Amino acid sequence: MCGRYALYGPVSRTNRHAIEFLEQEIDFAPSYNAAPTQKLPVFRASSERGRELTLLRWGLIPSWASDLAIGARMINARAETVAEKPAFRTAFKRRRCLVPMSGFYEWKKAPGGKVPYFIRPLHSEVFAAAGLYECWPGKDGAEPVESYTIITTAANELMQTLHDRMPVLLPQSAYEAWLDPGNEKTDALRDMLRPYPAEEMRAYPISLRVNNVKNDGPEIIEPVDA
Repeated sequence: MCGRYALYGPVSRTNRHAIEFLEQEIDFAPSYNAAPTQKLPVFRASSERGRELTLLRWGLIPSWASDLAIGARMINARAETVAEKPAFRTAFKRRRCLVPMSGFYEWKKAPGGKVPYFIRPLHSEVFAAAGLYECWPGKDGAEPVESYTIITTAANELMQTLHDRMPVLLPQSAYEAWLDPGNEKTDALRDMLRPYPAEEMRAYPISLRVNNVKNDGPEIIEPVDA
């Protein structure tokens, strides 16, 4: 799964290196410990701009949900079932997004307890994870909420040493097709949901600081001895 990640540096840098066709700034402070229920940057299609960068709540809340609480359990969607699950199938057809991340965290089981690892790109500054978004209309006087989920797939060779799942990380060549709301070719979309090449990633152990979501700073991603 993917339950914590980092996005640091100017978001404009993300634009230049990951989403070259979009130039836009938003009010977002770098985060080294992004967690569910926080509002975080995503890229999506926009009828006015073509593409937009906006802040959405992490943890998808289906439009039919009775309250916000379900979102905490919807931070990930499995690639194998995302097109059929009631919570995700409509968004998979029409409301896809990209989730920029400088890297993500995973915990490896060890005799003395779980050891956190940071996984980052080897040859670029950011990953772009495949995501879905939804708008919850608000119930009983509550304000509408836009939220998103990150799609996961089977782990590649590197990630298999840490966990059996990993986020779907898309190559830049797939961005346009993934974001296009008019693209409803289910088989072609499914084919994008494959493990990212292990040789394009680096993973290393970090300190236990990341375990506390209140800790947020560059020291979190500093390597430590395994």
